[in-house]
Amino acid sequence: MTESNIAVEQSLRFEDGKFVQNDIALENSINIPTSGPHFHEVLNQHQLSLVHDKPNELQMNLGKLCNLACHHCHVDAGPKRTEIMTWEVMEKVLSWAKEANIERADLTGGAPELNPHFRQFCDALIDLGIEITSRCNITVLFEKGQEDLAQWYRDREIRLVCSLPCYTEDNVDAQRGKGVFDKSIAGLQLLNKLGYGKDPKLSLDLVYNPGGAFLPPAQMSLEEDYRRMLGDNFGIVFSNLLAITNIPINRFAHALKRDGELDDYQHLLVSNFNESTVDNLMCKSLINLDWEGRVFDCDFNQMLEIPMSGGEERYLWDIKIDQVAGAPIATNRHCFGCTAGAGSSCGGVLAE
Repeated sequence: MTESNIAVEQSLRFEDGKFVQNDIALENSINIPTSGPHFHEVLNQHQLSLVHDKPNELQMNLGKLCNLACHHCHVDAGPKRTEIMTWEVMEKVLSWAKEANIERADLTGGAPELNPHFRQFCDALIDLGIEITSRCNITVLFEKGQEDLAQWYRDREIRLVCSLPCYTEDNVDAQRGKGVFDKSIAGLQLLNKLGYGKDPKLSLDLVYNPGGAFLPPAQMSLEEDYRRMLGDNFGIVFSNLLAITNIPINRFAHALKRDGELDDYQHLLVSNFNESTVDNLMCKSLINLDWEGRVFDCDFNQMLEIPMSGGEERYLWDIKIDQVAGAPIATNRHCFGCTAGAGSSCGGVLAE
């Protein structure tokens, strides 16, 4: 029996004439919603299933070290975190990616640039013909030792996805810390001077996160507001705006629970379930890795320690790419955050 078959048998059951995933049981101590229906129940009501396609992308968390400690961060990243992907793990990832013909790499953190092997790893990925997206918090451009980072990015034409949860100082500093807005504006202006957001080869996407327990507004109209406000006030241009829903786990879930809003927020997500988002969920087309090289269905499942397909803990180099397609995706109540309203993924909305 293959590893893939083991994972399927552990994660699927037969109900109403078809196979559906069970939600993965989690310990009560984990910050996650505990009220309302389970995600698999709603999928079954809509006669939907959620399984992997053949993956063409690796999404990799290079470590939880970050120069910021944002309130909405589901990674619980910060300046005191010590988890960092080693070069030994990176070498194993590179070998696997080459054999599997992976096309894209999405590098996250923390601040991925603070990994001491970040630049060497990126150059190795580029040598394999893999397109890189780096999720940059902008302020890292001004960290000690990173003074040449913007030019380094420009020389390699690496796509940047930069978090800017609002176009006003009060809202950004409230989420991310005092002074972050001013540094972010200065960083975006620097990137613009180098051609980011202007040259089609230098993609600069911005990320909006709601500042509270509500869904993002329509991405298209919000993008128009961003372009007007950032352009008129600071002369900033960018490629696209990505509106991403805050997922109720870890630091954000803790804040919701503290304020008595966790159940209400979960009800909001469930009541806005949109079945048209399911086919476009990012978990279907990628493999997510943590800093140790363990595999997960998505970044949120990684933070909840839910192994890929809800099976046994495995590392990327323990699996074959042809074992992934058709394997189930592990779910729990937090998954409603990706399917509410227009949907949410690391690439923005999933359905207009």
